[in-house]
Amino acid sequence: MADQAEQKLGELMADPLVERLFVKHPELDERAVRMNMNRVYQYVKEYRNCSNCPGLSQCPNDFEGHYTLLSCETVNDQVQLIDRKVSCKKFIARRNEEQIKNRIRSFYVDETALNNGYSADEILFNDPKRTEAAYQILAYIDKTKEEGLQKEGLYLAGKFGTGKTFLMCYLLHELAKAGYSGAIVYMPEFVEDLKSMMHDQAKLRETVEMMKETDLLIFDDMGAENLNPWVRDHVLGSILNYRMNRKPTLYTSNYELDALEKHFSFTSKDGDEQHKGERLMNRIRPYVEVVMVTGENKRGRK
Repeated sequence: MADQAEQKLGELMADPLVERLFVKHPELDERAVRMNMNRVYQYVKEYRNCSNCPGLSQCPNDFEGHYTLLSCETVNDQVQLIDRKVSCKKFIARRNEEQIKNRIRSFYVDETALNNGYSADEILFNDPKRTEAAYQILAYIDKTKEEGLQKEGLYLAGKFGTGKTFLMCYLLHELAKAGYSGAIVYMPEFVEDLKSMMHDQAKLRETVEMMKETDLLIFDDMGAENLNPWVRDHVLGSILNYRMNRKPTLYTSNYELDALEKHFSFTSKDGDEQHKGERLMNRIRPYVEVVMVTGENKRGRK
């Protein structure tokens, strides 16, 4: 056993990693290595594992995404080796991505658009006809990062399938990376769900309060919902009234603003109520920059 221990010590002392450790810490001596062979062996083994990383999900180290780092301390004229676990770059990247996702709430929106990640090149050049709108999105992101939350939001208008939701998800993802919270709400299904929440006041209050307080709120496919007066006046109206001059609300719609006002002016229950439509639009129109999104219909394309 003693011979095996001496052989193992000899191998460790000859390892290039341990030689570098001696260079970095001239106070280190063979006695300290001998007293801490398990720590030194762990350090060498995990460094080798990281050098041939099989991926975070298959990490062979004792703690997934971590490796052992050694340092020296001199206590009472005795050199001591101190080991600590350090997060690797892949683990830090995954943790950061999880933090980003935790800042974003999605209501009825396909989360593939949020989870895939993006590049500015993809946003700008995926469809040349959409480039001008993409530049406006990028400018809004940069302005928010530089100046903080804007009081004015964006209103993306355009035909079906031109990538309005895709652009908004990119914006949400980029600003979540900068520390902002956000929610994206697919309006047709949200409005239908609201009707069932009428019987669950606690859930309704929680949902409305979250939409009031989140940094960035996106109403996706505005105008495609079947409104009733209660949803229009007491839910949407309440949310938008609170957010005015506080936090930006953003929208995607197949309607331009005038057409959206006509949509809001008519409900299946009370028919034409022009003044109610105007009232809601007064909480939208002055607080958005309109962005026209042109381009090809990408839905159904492979």
